[in-house]
Amino acid sequence: MSKGREGPAAGGGAAAVLLQYLREQNRPYSAQDAFGNLQREHGLGKAAVVKALEQLAQQGRIREKAYGKQKIYFADQEQLPAASDADLRGLDGEITALSSKVQGLQQSCRQMEAELKDLNSSMTTPEMAREIEELRKDCTSYTEKLERIKSATNHVTPEEKEKVCREQKLYCKEWRRRKRMATELLEAILEGYPKSKKQFFEEVGIETDEDHNVTLPAAV
Repeated sequence: MSKGREGPAAGGGAAAVLLQYLREQNRPYSAQDAFGNLQREHGLGKAAVVKALEQLAQQGRIREKAYGKQKIYFADQEQLPAASDADLRGLDGEITALSSKVQGLQQSCRQMEAELKDLNSSMTTPEMAREIEELRKDCTSYTEKLERIKSATNHVTPEEKEKVCREQKLYCKEWRRRKRMATELLEAILEGYPKSKKQFFEEVGIETDEDHNVTLPAAV
């Protein structure tokens, strides 16, 4: 029974694919990365990738570096063609163009993030519909209340209001005067009274504003 092959690029084919890939990409890869990137397109098995990379490194066609238990592989820079001044200028131009594109994309991302934040903090359409319905109910209620007030026949005229205000001021003034007189009289009596003020009030039957939580209106 013959052994199965690891794919169309097994053996020497795998080495050629990997060498070309590392030179074109010109960046380091682990065996796992290279396998993941090339497996679908070239049908490479992982064992074939590992073996081909090790052989290429032993032959000096690529470089190998170990980081702990992991190895990375990359193209030998000395075997790559040197870039001309024109190539370098072209690469600088590409870098500038790509940098400008990145800045534009970053600005666009910031704007979209700000819009998303505003949308997340805003009411949803169902919430807004419920809010509108509640406001309509409140508006209807206030309109009905206003109509009842307008149609009422017991409105207070400005003259009546002014009369009530004058009477309130007069009564409050008299209230203060009488309270002051009563306080002065009681203080005079208490000077010769052998018991406490509370006991005196209880014996005589005096009730104060404070006993009934009554507060004299402030003077206007």
